Parts: sequence; structure tokens; C-alpha cells
Amino acid sequence: MGPMAEQDWALEPGWLLSPAGRPYLDSILHKNQRRVFGLLERPALPPALAVPTVTYKLFLAGRSGVGKTALVAWLGGTPGLLGHHETLGIEATTLFWPAKPRGSSRPVLFQLHLWDCGDGALRKFEHLLPACKEEADAALFLFSFTDRASFEELPALMDRVLGPGDRDIIRMVVGTKFDLAPHAAVTEGDVRAFEARWGLRVLRARGSPGAGGARAGL
Repeated sequence: MGPMAEQDWALEPGWLLSPAGRPYLDSILHKNQRRVFGLLERPALPPALAVPTVTYKLFLAGRSGVGKTALVAWLGGTPGLLGHHETLGIEATTLFWPAKPRGSSRPVLFQLHLWDCGDGALRKFEHLLPACKEEADAALFLFSFTDRASFEELPALMDRVLGPGDRDIIRMVVGTKFDLAPHAAVTEGDVRAFEARWGLRVLRARGSPGAGGARAGL
């Protein structure tokens, strides 16, 4: 699938919970618990509700402990591990996410391949980074609002991960644990200055999903 204009892929918010999206929601619910995060398995839609599948590979990068693995688990609706455990190699997770682009009468099913690689392994084994970037559509650079060093090293991290030959890979920045205000080491002023300097919007993820699940916390 070739590149499309940004306005073509602007998603219609709240579509899945609207009357038009209800048949799709009914087809993918599991014990009425999967309204706000991705699906770990492809939903079994009846022929009348068949939709095109759009596939993206997303590579997560960031220093150890910022929450890369926890973010993937959260988006997939699976319980996260207690405490920090370094990812020893590459962990690839596939999520399915139905949505409706604005200006279109037909929804699509996003198939997201999330590649998470431990920072220590990435530095130690040279073959891991090319594998993570191969056919990747975007790189998600993570930092923690409770770890200032992880924020300050973002420019160096982006330069280390993406080179001149990776211009087709979209850069995205996600700040984790933004709701832990008493422990925040990165301010909103820091974030605004970074966005202005690099022309990148910073997404924010909560330290825990809470009652609203992943969609409410991202």
C-alpha cells in the first residue's frame, strides 16, 4: 500500500462505540472486556462486516526501565509484570485495532506489529538494530517522566537508531508515567521546548491504565 495523505488517515474518534461501529464491537468483544485496547488475535468478523487490513511495523526504542514492554502489554490488554525486567532480545507482539478514517464510509482493521528490544541487548548485539528497522514504518522513542536522563538522551537516541538511510521511518515520541506527578522529573515546559525544537509531538502514557484502559490513558 502506497503512502496516503495525512487527512486521509485521520481517524474518526469514538467511532467504535457509535451505532455505526456497534456491529464491529459486538464481533470483537471478549466477555465484554475489549473496548479500549487492541486485540491479540484477529477478530472473526462475519462476511458482511469484512474490512481491509492495514499493516504497520512499529519499533520501540528507549533506555532500560522507561516502560517499553509495559506499554506493549498495556495496549494489548494483558497484565504487566510487577517490577522491571530487562528484555533480553527482541519481543514481537501483533495487535489488531479497528478504526474508521474520517471521510470514509468504510472502517479498516489495523494490524500493528510492535517490536520491543531491550536497550542492553540492542547495544551489545549489532545485528538486532537492523532487524528491528527492517521494513519498519515508525520508530517509537520512549522516555519516562520520572527519569530525566531518559528524556535528555532522546536526541542522541534518535541519532543512534535512525541514520540518513532511514528517512522513510516515521519518528514518534512517547513519554510514560506522566501521571506520577510527585515523582515527575520532566516538566511540561521541557516537553513543549522539545516539541518546538524537533517538530515532534510527544504522546503521553500513564503509569497504569486505570479504569479507562489503554485508550483513556494514552
